[in-house]
Amino acid sequence: MLLTDPSMQEAISVILERSNDGREELEWSDVSDALSSAQWGRLIEQEVLVSAGAGFTVAEPEGVRARLETDDRRPSSNRETIEPYRWSALDKAAGATAVALFAGYWSPQLRDVVASTESVVLGPITEIIPFYGIIVLLSIATGLYSTVLQSRLTDHEKIQQYTQRMEALQNRKQAAEERGDDEALKQIRQEQREAAGDQLGLLKVKFRPMVWTMLVTIPVFLWLRWKVNGGHLGAGQTGLVVPLAGHVTWQQSLVGPMSTWIVWYFLCSMASRQIIQKTLGVQR
Repeated sequence: MLLTDPSMQEAISVILERSNDGREELEWSDVSDALSSAQWGRLIEQEVLVSAGAGFTVAEPEGVRARLETDDRRPSSNRETIEPYRWSALDKAAGATAVALFAGYWSPQLRDVVASTESVVLGPITEIIPFYGIIVLLSIATGLYSTVLQSRLTDHEKIQQYTQRMEALQNRKQAAEERGDDEALKQIRQEQREAAGDQLGLLKVKFRPMVWTMLVTIPVFLWLRWKVNGGHLGAGQTGLVVPLAGHVTWQQSLVGPMSTWIVWYFLCSMASRQIIQKTLGVQR
């Protein structure tokens, strides 16, 4: 709605003032010093302004005026303030655990502990399924887990609130620059400084499901690394036959410095996530 956009509220106020509360026709030249061409076009597109003879007039001046006055009487803090987004104690614990697990990439001792624990469950499966199939199964499992978590933990409403406020400020700034309104620009820049925390809030909203996802993906990745680089593969689990490259071992570099097992895992993971997201209709 135009009347929920502060920049358009200002534009409509100018229109009402210069049209004598909607009783007189207006042309673009009458308001070009106060409105941007984009604002004028939006007013016509949304039929706030309608064609009337040689110019345009306000379609429902009394209703528009009443709506503007209602919004003006409403405290500005109710319109602009967004409730800060906070992680729960469990979210913070999950984040700390994920950081601790991440250290396993550099600590062989921690990696061995995590991987040997996982082997209690995964070990018997490796006796039945080839290693490349194990990677496929793990990528599907982690893809399903992360997709469901993303769907359940992402606060899309909060993301929309942050995004809309940043876009509204940007639109108001652009309109003020087009009409050369230095006073409005000063006010908008102040509002942008006050809303600087929105970026941090948006990051916290988006990062929350990722933290919970890492609780599974990091141990899986550590186990695969332990299995390949630690010499725990079976005698027949030598590698893959890859187009152009031919037969390559799991430890061999395949794409730049990345080993074959890493490339295979990422390819399977990306493909499985795409299929799962489309199947479940999950919003990204």
